[in-house]
Amino acid sequence: MAYCRGEAQVSGRLARLRAGLRERGADAILVFGLENMRYLSGFTGDSGAVLISETAAVLITDFRYVEQAREEAPGFRIVKHDDFFETLAGEVRGLGLRSLAYEGDKVSVRRFARLQEVLPEVSWVDQNGLVEGLRAVKDEEELKFIAEAAAIADQAFTHILQYVREGVTEREIALELEWYLKRHSEGPAFTTIVASGPRGALPHAQPTDKELRRGELVVLDWGAVVNGYHSDMTRTVAVGAADARSREIYEIVLRAQLAGLEAVRPGRCGREVDAVAREVIAAAGYGEYFGHGLGHGVGLAIHEDPPRLSPRGESLLAANMVVTVEPGIYLPGFGGVRIEDLVVVTDEGARRLSQSPKDLMIVG
Repeated sequence: MAYCRGEAQVSGRLARLRAGLRERGADAILVFGLENMRYLSGFTGDSGAVLISETAAVLITDFRYVEQAREEAPGFRIVKHDDFFETLAGEVRGLGLRSLAYEGDKVSVRRFARLQEVLPEVSWVDQNGLVEGLRAVKDEEELKFIAEAAAIADQAFTHILQYVREGVTEREIALELEWYLKRHSEGPAFTTIVASGPRGALPHAQPTDKELRRGELVVLDWGAVVNGYHSDMTRTVAVGAADARSREIYEIVLRAQLAGLEAVRPGRCGREVDAVAREVIAAAGYGEYFGHGLGHGVGLAIHEDPPRLSPRGESLLAANMVVTVEPGIYLPGFGGVRIEDLVVVTDEGARRLSQSPKDLMIVG
């Protein structure tokens, strides 16, 4: 069952959005992004748009979602459309709007051309990132849902360890892990990663029918969903035994991860935090084998930006942002190690939501 937000919470979010629109000189904003619509209105359907001006909050959707929208979106006027563009044009003209902000990365070229066609008198202003900026700092309720999702991910790790052994396939482990997540949450936060042996060198490897072998490292990356909010965690374990090289790489990544956690502070930009962890790996001689960013924001989407912990992460961290800290080393032909925690940025530093142990575990 979808969680319905209260009118006070919706009103607060709309007030912050309207302040942003005033700063940018736009009369209103047209929002198509599903996570952005849900954040602003509470609506969980997958078809429609919201139009928000200084005085109006309108949710336009089709017949299938009208009753759902009425239940989920307090404070919004629900408008049913037969032709979305004509209905939108009528609403815009009825409100006397002359300039509309829109999400440039959520509108196709064809859709934007149609918008211009039905509303030739409107000036369009790309405000991509306006709502995402509001979403970056979580309120207490959002933090509660994310913490619950992280706790379920921890429980899922304890559960799946009994299945990780020689002879079991990556796909079998992934299916069992995802089944656990479906039983205890709204389901997997993303396609679960299970990568064993040499396939661990693929940061986003998809599970295959490859069987686990003794001595291999296995990268496990998964998350749960609670009331639309995601969690994200990675652990790397060894099957039966771990040789000296595997232990060396693991310890380097763990040191980098702990350094990254320690560097998380309000006021620091993402690239500064990334650099702290990256330097640990580079100093050990494996810098070229850590090719992705240190972390990303998490919330209604599994990857949110801002915030972004990477060499190109320019936005500043602030209290109540939620980020991953997930350095890795990926060696072609050998395998990989990634260790990831989900954390809340606080005035005192990073508060870990992921509680699963991080010492190298020998399982199976």
